[in-house]
Amino acid sequence: MNTSTSPAIVFKTRGRRHGPITRLVSPGDVGQMIKPFVFLDYIEADAGAGPNFGFHPHSGIATLTFPLTFDVEHETSDGQIDHVQAGGEEWMMAGSGIWHRGRAFGQVPMRGFQIWFCMPPSHELATPRALFIQPNEVPSLGPVKLLLGSYQGLHSPIPSPNDVCYVWVSLQDGERWTFSLPSGHDRAWVFAQEGQLHVAGDTLERELAVFDTGFTTVSFEAQGACGFLLGSTAPYSHDLHLGYYSVHSSAEALFKGEEGIQHIGQRLRDAGLLTPA
Repeated sequence: MNTSTSPAIVFKTRGRRHGPITRLVSPGDVGQMIKPFVFLDYIEADAGAGPNFGFHPHSGIATLTFPLTFDVEHETSDGQIDHVQAGGEEWMMAGSGIWHRGRAFGQVPMRGFQIWFCMPPSHELATPRALFIQPNEVPSLGPVKLLLGSYQGLHSPIPSPNDVCYVWVSLQDGERWTFSLPSGHDRAWVFAQEGQLHVAGDTLERELAVFDTGFTTVSFEAQGACGFLLGSTAPYSHDLHLGYYSVHSSAEALFKGEEGIQHIGQRLRDAGLLTPA
């Protein structure tokens, strides 16, 4: 363990790209190191070529979509339809089970992120909820946009049960920024999406890095215009039990969640919204 005030990088990855999506974190690999952050996808596509996802299920998790440059239309199996503008956020807590679908659109190159959080036992089978935050509702301070949690007196309007800080930071060439680990947090990670990011004696370019535990502050310096995600978290002590679309803290909860989404799926098929299995 690193016991100094500044961190060491213990893991790096460029992820795996499939079409417009680069998978950077999965619960079977990096997600075990940084849970409750368990999935992270980076979306990169030409104008008008962004991914469109038909109805698919989740349980036990929450997803947060952050479209940097494109708009998103989102629909849940409960009939809720919403539109999020570029720079806003789409939050969907799956809980006991929900199906949803989304459509990305815009006339500029598409860049954005979707992250999954595993929920604590108190919320992994809760009533599903979807919440949509427009760009002017995302708290910001200097180069920082607060996507989830709290930062320097800012508080996200998203009611997450996890003790995390999740931010987007934009720096100009030569600018520096220092992040202090919030009280109770013991780990952090960063993904450099644009430019070259100097941190912890290394340079990141289109890479995700996980820091060792035990540090208090980390300093970043941009080479070129630089944009990056950063997440930190308090310890998450529960195991990850994985389904195809679900993450739960126990085998029993996973069974209940997957049973719930099967029932919803049958209802959608009966309504002609899904192709029969």
